[in-house]
Amino acid sequence: MSHRRPPAAHIDRSVSCSNCAAVCCRLTVVLMPDDHVPAELIERGVQGVDMLKRGEDGWCVAVDRKHMRCTIYEQRPAACRRFVMGGDYCCAVREAHDRRAIPSILVD
Repeated sequence: MSHRRPPAAHIDRSVSCSNCAAVCCRLTVVLMPDDHVPAELIERGVQGVDMLKRGEDGWCVAVDRKHMRCTIYEQRPAACRRFVMGGDYCCAVREAHDRRAIPSILVD
């Protein structure tokens, strides 16, 4: 399976992961069968789907909070690979966060 990102209709070049609140790292990430994430980072949701674990504070457990980097970047799930920095969905999630209306699920 290819993990290429789909082209975003619009890219906001002012958005950078290095100066962001990492809102995407607080979304629920549903895992697909082709995702190869370390087992200790997976939890089964109440509806029976596998997803990346989140800590009690809501952050993805794969995030190195000191350096604000993904610790499984090379093997991150397809849903994360398709989340284009500065793309339409990224900007919508950031805007929702600013309004405190964060969506809760990131799916492939």
